[in-house]
Formats: sequence, structure tokens, C-alpha cells
Amino acid sequence: MNEPSLGTSELSPASVADKLQDLVIESADVAGFLGDLCGFSARSLSGTMALPVVCAVTLSRRKHTETAAWSDDEAREMDEIQRHYGSGPCLDAMHQGVTILVEDTRIDPRWAAYTREIARRGQLSVLAVPLELEQGARAALNFFAREAHAFDPVSIENAELFAAQAGKALRLAVRVATSQQLASDLQSAMESRTPIDLAAGIIMAQNRCSQEEAMVILVKASSGRNMKLRTIAEQLVQSLSANGPHTHFDA
Repeated sequence: MNEPSLGTSELSPASVADKLQDLVIESADVAGFLGDLCGFSARSLSGTMALPVVCAVTLSRRKHTETAAWSDDEAREMDEIQRHYGSGPCLDAMHQGVTILVEDTRIDPRWAAYTREIARRGQLSVLAVPLELEQGARAALNFFAREAHAFDPVSIENAELFAAQAGKALRLAVRVATSQQLASDLQSAMESRTPIDLAAGIIMAQNRCSQEEAMVILVKASSGRNMKLRTIAEQLVQSLSANGPHTHFDA
């Protein structure tokens, strides 16, 4: 996405929230939203600081931690180096739920192996801000800059603003994705029911039995032939109709 960065005067909770809601709507899935979030956050913070900033999102769920999205390959590399060492400001921010600032990676004594490595690669400032997610998941927005002492109190406040709004938007994106999956599953189930119900009706007519008894016959046939219930049902219906079953979902 190529929209211009927000100016300092425009960096308000309302403007950030509106933009992130647009990203939720425009993104194809949660991964796409996170990628757009990183790009938007990096461009906007760069604009307010008049300094290039890159951004990545670290995500932890089900005891698995990953670099979930990034504004560019450089941000991804810095985040993955941290996961390689197993410690760093971004991981601590995510697990402790607090903002962590590294003003100069060349001299900060914390996480020495990690900070020494990214300093060697030219990243001298790191700002990690936690995201508030649903229970069982944690995340952090991680900003990197090539100048020492790059993040002043105003830029930290702006980064925390992004994180606060991003957490809400990410929770919304997850819920939208879940709803879409449930709708897809429901449609698939409804599509599957038609041949099964038709097949059950055929068995009921042929054997003069109840629907429950017809389903027992279908299930036994499915198990005995090691075939899906839907496949067995379709074969039965197709044996009586050259065209097979159709649903109102069919084109």
C-alpha cells in the first residue's frame, strides 16, 4: 500500500484507528493485515520522526513464537536474529507486557549477544511495544532505526498509540477471519447434506425404513468400503440419476 505517511499533527487515536479498520477490511486474511500494519506503522512513525524506521511483529501462541510480519526484509532479519538468540527487547516486551527501549545497541549491556549482532548490521536503536491480544496469544510491535537515541518521548508515545490501536484491530481481524471460516464450514456442510439426505431418502423408499435406520445403513457402507459418507451417498444418487445431485449453491 502506498499511502503517504501521516504528519505529526494527524497522528491521533482516531486517525490511526480509522486507518487500521480500513486495513482490516481491505486485507485478505490476518497475515495480510499484519503485513499492512507493519508497513503503515513504519511509514507513519518515519514521517513523524523524519528518520527511516522499519517494523516487524513478533507473535506467540500455543507456545510457538514467530516473526509474523514485517515492513521490509531488514525488519524481518532483525526480528529473526532475536528469536535465534532466544532473548531480546522484543521478546521481553511481548512476555512482560511493557514497552522496552534500547537507545544504543552498541553499549546497552542487556541481551548483549543480540544487540551486538544488530549493531554490527547498522541498527542502533530498538523500540519494542506489546500488543494486547486475546487470552493465550501475545505479540509486540518492534521498531528499528539506524541512529542511536532515535526514539524520543514523542515517538515512543506515537508507537504506543499504534500498538494500542493495532491490538484492537488485530483482535477484530482474527474475529472476522474466524467468522469467515465458520461461514465457509457451514456452507460446505450444507452442500454435503444434500446428497446424503437424498441417499437416505432413497434407502428409506427402497427399504421402507426410518431416516435414522437409513443413515445407519449409509454409515455402515461408508465404513465397510473405507469411503467418505458423502462419496457413498453421491454414488447411490448417481446410480439413479445420470446428472447426480445438485444444490442451490451449484453454479
